[in-house]
Amino acid sequence: MALTTARIIQNLQAISGFDGPVDDDTCLFSSGLLDSVAMISLIAFVEQEAGIEIRADEVTLENFDTPARITRFAGVRA
Repeated sequence: MALTTARIIQNLQAISGFDGPVDDDTCLFSSGLLDSVAMISLIAFVEQEAGIEIRADEVTLENFDTPARITRFAGVRA
């Protein structure tokens, strides 16, 4: 199954316990919605679903601050 923004949002809500509105452009890390522990879980999810290995230097706000950015990053790397 392809990694989609909807699947990322579903996973984010499961790992963070946040049940408020989240859309493609919701700021996740810079807004404090995700803490570092939740971010590690999210990275593991993206690696598994996209079949990629994410290097530490790729975990930036540019790549991981919104569900849309995560989807775009994973799509380029897959």
